[in-house]
Amino acid sequence: MPRRREQRSLFGEILDWMLAPLLLLWPMSLALTWLAAQGIASRPYDRALVESVRSLVQRIEVRGDSVYFDLSRETARMLRADEVDNVYYQVLGPRGEFVSGDRDLLQPPGDEPRQPGEVRMRDEEVHGDSVRVAYQWVEGGAGGRAVLVQVAETLTKRSRLATEIIKGVILPQFVILPVAVLLVWLALVRGLAPLNALQQRIRERASDDLSPIEVHEVPEEVSPLVQSINDLLERQQTALVTQKRFLADAAHQLKTPLAGLRMQAELATREIDAGHGDPQVMKASLVQMAHASQRAAHMVNQLLSMARADAKAGTVARDEVDLEALATEVVRDFVPQSLDAGIDLGFEGPDTQVPSGLRRPGDTQVLGHPMLLRELITNLVDNALHYTPRGGTVTVRVVPDPFGQVVVLQIEDSGPGIPLAERALVFQPFYRALGTTVDGSGLGLAIVAEIAQQHGTAVVLDDARAPGQVLPGEGPGARFTIRLRHAQSPEPPAPAATDSALHQAP
Repeated sequence: MPRRREQRSLFGEILDWMLAPLLLLWPMSLALTWLAAQGIASRPYDRALVESVRSLVQRIEVRGDSVYFDLSRETARMLRADEVDNVYYQVLGPRGEFVSGDRDLLQPPGDEPRQPGEVRMRDEEVHGDSVRVAYQWVEGGAGGRAVLVQVAETLTKRSRLATEIIKGVILPQFVILPVAVLLVWLALVRGLAPLNALQQRIRERASDDLSPIEVHEVPEEVSPLVQSINDLLERQQTALVTQKRFLADAAHQLKTPLAGLRMQAELATREIDAGHGDPQVMKASLVQMAHASQRAAHMVNQLLSMARADAKAGTVARDEVDLEALATEVVRDFVPQSLDAGIDLGFEGPDTQVPSGLRRPGDTQVLGHPMLLRELITNLVDNALHYTPRGGTVTVRVVPDPFGQVVVLQIEDSGPGIPLAERALVFQPFYRALGTTVDGSGLGLAIVAEIAQQHGTAVVLDDARAPGQVLPGEGPGARFTIRLRHAQSPEPPAPAATDSALHQAP
């Protein structure tokens, strides 16, 4: 079983994304502040060391291999006069011999190039203490050798100054950080307040209130969501209105055959009670009851078919269906009914319209739902047989597209046809053409239009015969044309526009 994903809090997620960088950058800020403080604290003391080195250099005199260094005791005392740090100095001759100062100071690295006159800085250790050393090479020795002057100082004052700088920078941050977190919290609470208000307004709505939500009262970022909800509410309201109208019409249509059943049953009961057991009368009542029950059963079946089509709305499976084989099966099922009605029911497949050499394998394969497509063809053939007079013809035709984009399904008859003014109405539930005496539920074409719409196409209704081709005693007939997407077509084709009416389910 897949693990159910836990519900996340939008407030908590935004808060995490805002505070996580803040809490991550704060330690980095402390580290960078410490490094910056070390550099700031060292700068003035480094300058003092440089001045001390230059002061000692001025007291050096080189004569050949001899070095004279004149440093009085008072000057040496002032040089070392520091209440916090220890100060060391050293003067070495051209041959590295000790001249004056402290012997414990180490010399610079031997591979370092000597550039007389330039004061350099380095870090060392003296007696286990870290020191900062400033040193300079002085020219004048025999053979081009130079004299080395060094001044070193421990780092106590530097550390204290850096600590004071850190305190001055970090202590305010300890106050600012909680305030920043609190302000972020309050900003999120205030920013999400319109969502809470929207939730409250929706919660307080009545269950039957499907009016749209006011878009101008919500933030701009939430406006697309509210508009989508409004679209959903509008579709739901339309569906409810359609459902109520459908139920009312269905109840009205079912009332007639049920009333006929009740009337015939009461009539038979009165005849029996009156002692009139005329078999012909009883037979006529039973025939009427059978006819009424058959009509009611047919209407219930049609209602169930429409309910199945509605239930699959938006979820029609895209399976490969052989439309030619499916239409052939439906026509074969209607052969007994057409023989009883005296109607010539025929089927024209690709073999009768396309030369055998031009046929391609699978040229009548379409994408769709087999059960719904069978229901579509069944209703169209049943409708044509009901409205075609005895001696007429009904033809089911499957025509493959030479370009392989669609497969055309046509059902035409030689009946009275449908007037142009009513062609947009016959696809509505329970509508029946005016002036007809054919018994029916008025749901067949509505089911056809619904199924066609779910398959991304439409039903084109026009006359089967042009006015000049209508024979005496016959009508123009009706031809229903549906273009279904071929199984190998990359995109669903748009229904072709013709002079005839284009109908979809309302």
